Amino acid sequence: MSKSIAIIAGEPNSISSEIIFKSWSLRKKYTYKPLFIIGSISLLNLQKKKLKYQIKIKKIDNNFKINDLKGSELPVYDIKYSQKKSFEKISNKSNKYIFKCFEKALKFIKNKKIIGFVNCPICKESLFKSKHQGITEFLSKKAGKEGSESMLIYCKKLSVSPVTTHIPLSKVNKKIDQYKIVKKVKVINNFYKKVFKKKPNFAILGLNPHSFSPLKKSEEKEIIIKAIKNLIKLKIKVVGPISPDSSFINFKKNKFDVIIGMYHDQVLIPFKALFNFNAVNVTLGLPYIRTSPDHGVAKDIAGKRIANPKSLIESIKFFNYIK
Repeated sequence: MSKSIAIIAGEPNSISSEIIFKSWSLRKKYTYKPLFIIGSISLLNLQKKKLKYQIKIKKIDNNFKINDLKGSELPVYDIKYSQKKSFEKISNKSNKYIFKCFEKALKFIKNKKIIGFVNCPICKESLFKSKHQGITEFLSKKAGKEGSESMLIYCKKLSVSPVTTHIPLSKVNKKIDQYKIVKKVKVINNFYKKVFKKKPNFAILGLNPHSFSPLKKSEEKEIIIKAIKNLIKLKIKVVGPISPDSSFINFKKNKFDVIIGMYHDQVLIPFKALFNFNAVNVTLGLPYIRTSPDHGVAKDIAGKRIANPKSLIESIKFFNYIK
């Protein structure tokens, strides 16, 4: 298998092209893996002119070789897409284009041309409507691994993972169960052992404030504590349920590697407050590695040359761990 990786250009009317150009300019400082873009050459050229970057773009085809990805020119596998202005309002217009980019990346995976891919931000509301909760669930369904996926927000200092992802808060207590918690922790534990050669320390958060409920049947008693006991039987290093409001204050003292939350914002808000752009969204449980920047399309600053490429750089750097 080729050791190269692809970067899907993502939502056309976002900061994606800007962070791609900035990351490409700095690539020699952070990665040794050959890489290329899957996206529209005409659009990248249009946005490159608007953003005033001097990067040269070269077109590659299905039969590219590693040597084709070397040099100063940015290699791009062209997916046809055009618009009159360099940046427009986000709409359904780009949906087919974005899906074509993903389909091409998955074909490259199947043909062993790449070891995985990074996708730049997309607008979930526009792209998926109500069909999928997000890219994690979309890709797991495409791979026939639905229900086996885990969203890991990775940082060297601390990683987090929500048991439920992009669902309304009112539905969380109905969507968590012992099986789901145990399965997600096992996937992450196996990944850490395989890639980082270590057994991670897990902290499992409760659902209720202070992990306490006056009710006789609480989520902690009926679900979370039982899941933790099962994980301990599997010799996985886990403690909990931990009070959510103090878990991030004490993660260094307790040497937590991964904090597992019951819902998206329970772990993502404090994590982003601590680590900002120094994080990578990794989808585990697939036959390949997929990463993405841990931020959205930032449509309000698209085309303004002020976007921070740090999270995209971290997403590319993550592949340095993959042998």
